[in-house]
Amino acid sequence: MRTIGIRMPALAAAVLLAASPAAAQTNDVQALRQEVEQLRTELASLQRQYADRLAALEARLGAAQGAPAVPAVPPVAEVPAGAAGAGPAGPLPVYGAPTAGSKIFNPDIGMIGNFLGAVGSNQGGSETIAPTPFMTLQESEASFQAIVDPYARADFFLAVGEEGIEVEEGYVTFPTLPGGLLVKAGKMRANFGRLNAFHNHSLPWIDRPLVMYNLLGGSPDEPDTGIKDAGVSVNRLIPAGSLFLEATGEIYRGDSGTLFKTARLRDFAALGRVRGYVDLSDDANLETGVSYTRGHNDLGSGFITELYGTDLTFRWRPLSRAIYRSLAARAELVWSRRQEAPSLQRAFGFYGSLEYQLQRRWFVGGRFDQAERALNAAVRDRGVSTMLTYWPSEFSQIRGQYRRTRYGDDRRVANELLFQLLFTIGAHGAHPF
Repeated sequence: MRTIGIRMPALAAAVLLAASPAAAQTNDVQALRQEVEQLRTELASLQRQYADRLAALEARLGAAQGAPAVPAVPPVAEVPAGAAGAGPAGPLPVYGAPTAGSKIFNPDIGMIGNFLGAVGSNQGGSETIAPTPFMTLQESEASFQAIVDPYARADFFLAVGEEGIEVEEGYVTFPTLPGGLLVKAGKMRANFGRLNAFHNHSLPWIDRPLVMYNLLGGSPDEPDTGIKDAGVSVNRLIPAGSLFLEATGEIYRGDSGTLFKTARLRDFAALGRVRGYVDLSDDANLETGVSYTRGHNDLGSGFITELYGTDLTFRWRPLSRAIYRSLAARAELVWSRRQEAPSLQRAFGFYGSLEYQLQRRWFVGGRFDQAERALNAAVRDRGVSTMLTYWPSEFSQIRGQYRRTRYGDDRRVANELLFQLLFTIGAHGAHPF
């Protein structure tokens, strides 16, 4: 009995000590709730006051301008603390809305740097090709692309080089015209052959083949050669069962490098191309096309230059190992027919290339090209190249290329080892397939 009498007071004291913190915590929670309710009431009162003042000011402004007063903005309704989608102090905020709204009128912007280096022997001397400098940031391409409205989109590509800035391409596209037509207007790279429409950074090699310089308006001072001009392009897909057919017609101003030169408004250049694509299997496909273009050359309005071209592309990429193995084979042939004062100059050129993917990030390839010169078909240049490419990611690329060129004018041989580093920031649209 003595033991029980001694333990009862101790037990009662322990219970009182345990209950005291709980009671204090309950009081703190109640105090916090009262403070939150008071702040909520004060906020609602301030909202009503500012709404009344805003309505009074708008009424005075409307009376001063002789316009009807704008109705007062109703105060924001107070949301109970237990309402769905609301926090302890009201509705939850919408995150990201201010930043998303600030970008709504900005186009997608990207920048691609193309850093080149070269070692070896190439002293120049050719009328069509200039040697690559020891080191150069050959071209930095800035792209601006955006939807104009539900009926059009705009694409601008600026080439920033050591000599200045040039609009490489800048056009608007109308993809929803009747009859399944797709129309472009602006400055564009012409759809002649397979390679001319490619930008420098999207090429499978560091340089362009000899036929691009010799027959398609090359210039020793312009690394990004080819047919590009201001004009209009009309494109349409032609239903043909399992065969994909595309027909393109283009009209240009008629000024493109050393190929076309306009002297009068009616001296425009015209181009036509038909392209076909077919899947040979689940792993392979074949693409072929024929092209034709004509325009006036630098001798005057009475002299015409015509180009005929055909191209073939084979691709293989097994579905089971698509990111580790692939193969692409390309070939393109171009015939030139240039009118001159006493005679007619005919020239021919072609290239063939093969690119194989060894691993996920490693590619090897080779190319052989040969081309006569449009201004002197008796001179024929030949070249052979081997390439090794490494892709650290989709935003960068490292490539090495050995190039051996034999120039036909003086039988000189140039041996060069080229290096390329491509790096991309920002958004950039997909390249032609």
